[in-house]
Amino acid sequence: MPAAAPPLPDVPAADTAPLADRVEALLGQMTLDGKCAQLLHEAPAIDRLNVPEYNWWNEALHGVARAGIATVFPQAIGLAASFNPDLFRRIGECIALEGRAKHHAFVRQGSRRYYEGLTFWSPNINIFRDPRWGRGQETYGECPWLTTQLGVAFINGIQGDPEDHAADADGKQTRYLKAGACAKHYAVHSGPEGLRHEFDAKVSEQDLRSTYLPAFEACVRDAKVESIMGAYNAVNGEPCNVSERLMSILRDEWGFEGHFLSDCWAIRDLHQTYGLTTTDAESAAMAVKAGCDLNCGCTYVHLLDAAKQGLVTEADIDVCLRRLLRTRFRLGMF
Repeated sequence: MPAAAPPLPDVPAADTAPLADRVEALLGQMTLDGKCAQLLHEAPAIDRLNVPEYNWWNEALHGVARAGIATVFPQAIGLAASFNPDLFRRIGECIALEGRAKHHAFVRQGSRRYYEGLTFWSPNINIFRDPRWGRGQETYGECPWLTTQLGVAFINGIQGDPEDHAADADGKQTRYLKAGACAKHYAVHSGPEGLRHEFDAKVSEQDLRSTYLPAFEACVRDAKVESIMGAYNAVNGEPCNVSERLMSILRDEWGFEGHFLSDCWAIRDLHQTYGLTTTDAESAAMAVKAGCDLNCGCTYVHLLDAAKQGLVTEADIDVCLRRLLRTRFRLGMF
């Protein structure tokens, strides 16, 4: 039988408590199985806590995608030819406005499905070097400098200026994100399409730092992007979603505070193609302990089993869920 639910303490209101305290208050009321379920991109409702279901999966590379009528801008590779960061910012603002309007309209209809949320898995700031890659048209081309300028502008348009949605001196949330952006795919993701689930990108430190990471760093440091998506491939022998090196650069060196998510069904690659684990539960545990907060896919369905087997602790799960709840609070979902 599932463990008894924790008692319901008084929950601090938005205008009386720091954001971190509100997150901890909600986290402290959840059961272990409830926590595990929230780490999937299709996060179920928790009715007793008035937590609505939420589907994290939404797209907006060149306009709000797959959710009815919306403004459609040229594809990213075409927009990049404008060399115009201000244009990118204004496009991001339009996406955020239309995405907000659509989200609230769907919620009023009782709908919370794919492509109806406020977390857009855009922009794609990979450096397009290999024409055999099938998604080069989603990028801003092969120039690290241009990709940096356009990526930061696009994110600022979607989320708002970082200072506008920062907490005050007491840690209280004063304004919400307009929407959440996601810089993807971290990192060195431009290899042959057919090998993307097993490709190991061998890259020198100089090329890593001067070509593949500058745009990600700027999106974290300057735009305060809310999420980062890991790539399918490995980098120098480490699959990106569990790479100790890449996670250390992201969190320790750049100070990333948002949530990290896997590309879709990438976590199962840990046992299916990379051979680092042998079961879904082992892969789920490995990814959570590495700092992959959200699973696009279904491998984290086995996370509760992983906890019961002692492969991962509730404290490990709390680290990931804390960051996801922070995003939902910052978007005004509670």
